Amino acid sequence: MGRHIIEEASRCLQCKRPLCSKGCPVGTPVNDMIKTFLEGDIRRAGELLFQNNPLSVVCSLICPHEKFCEGHCILGKKSAPVQVSDIENYVSRYYLEQFQPQRPVRDSNGTRIAVIGSGPAGLTVAFIMASQGFDVTIFESEEHIGGVLRYGIPAFRLPKDILERIREMLLKLGVKIRPNMTIGPVIGLDDLFRDEYRAIFVGTGVWNPRPLRIAGETLGHVHYAINYLKNPDSYWIGKKVAIIGAGNVAMDVARTALRKGADDVTILYRRGEEHMTATRYEYDYAKLDGVRFRFQTAPLEIVEGGLHCARTRLAIDEQGRTRVETLEQEREFFPADSIFIAASQAPRTNLTGMEIGRTGLVITDEEGRTSRDGVFASGDVVTGAKTVAEAVSRSKRSAQAMLQYLARQG
Repeated sequence: MGRHIIEEASRCLQCKRPLCSKGCPVGTPVNDMIKTFLEGDIRRAGELLFQNNPLSVVCSLICPHEKFCEGHCILGKKSAPVQVSDIENYVSRYYLEQFQPQRPVRDSNGTRIAVIGSGPAGLTVAFIMASQGFDVTIFESEEHIGGVLRYGIPAFRLPKDILERIREMLLKLGVKIRPNMTIGPVIGLDDLFRDEYRAIFVGTGVWNPRPLRIAGETLGHVHYAINYLKNPDSYWIGKKVAIIGAGNVAMDVARTALRKGADDVTILYRRGEEHMTATRYEYDYAKLDGVRFRFQTAPLEIVEGGLHCARTRLAIDEQGRTRVETLEQEREFFPADSIFIAASQAPRTNLTGMEIGRTGLVITDEEGRTSRDGVFASGDVVTGAKTVAEAVSRSKRSAQAMLQYLARQG
């Protein structure tokens, strides 16, 4: 493994204007990292990655690299791009295992910061604020930290030992963690400010599944994809599974179902293959695992033993916009023991006291400031479901806005 990584790193051209870094939402310093690694200082290389992105090891595993760093590598125009993800993972894993963080002692020590949610956005802000000496408390509604990283991404894509190591690092930085604590129903923003939290960060993600609103959606063999991924072992799914939707969550559910005993897993999507929201990488791996696909197929009604669906076609309306037209005369019955709905997610609406948009997303400015003074937000709860790298990038900006706010407060 080590030899392969060195050979791959040696392919890097050390471009003066690295397109790989420009293609990364969080601006990973690929050139500097690879150069430092090849010079024999893997610890410094890992430090470069971690300081730029505390979740670098996570991004190395689950980012759509073909769209970001590797997709912009100049070598990819004529041959294979440098496998930045492999190098980043090797260096980041080493650094994660070796790094022993020390909580800094500064004048800001003792200033309380609340971080609501411990997904990618919350973890990023917690690391940044704790490394600056602030007294950070994470409020997590689930038993363990990680948010979508733990409860929305299967272990075969993201080993959970990585999240345990991240937790250890946070604790060593002095971060306090309150699990099983949902802010909103019992404790609200006013209570946090009462207890002298000087700034509050909201990174609660998007966890409410969007229903299809079709007949049969409440039947016992129907499940929401995002809920299934939290604990697949608690579900009986049978041998034949149908999944409605074609995003990355749908791919994860399909691949997980096959690993949990299903023999026949089919994704049904009302548009064509070229319109899927899943990345090509996830689509290709789903096919390799044996997942089947039925495109241009729309669900009409769910019944015991399966669902009725119909063929679709794309049509152009009077305004020139493309829409999906259901051909109900071309109906068919699709048998299934279990049916999963993977039609995207929306935020939970637990928090009050700041402006929320019509879709439930928190409204902020470009730096993550909400309508309430001292409250900041970023990640999926602001943008809707995005990549981890995009959440980290926006959360770094929010953390800087928090630091500026605290400096003005004195």
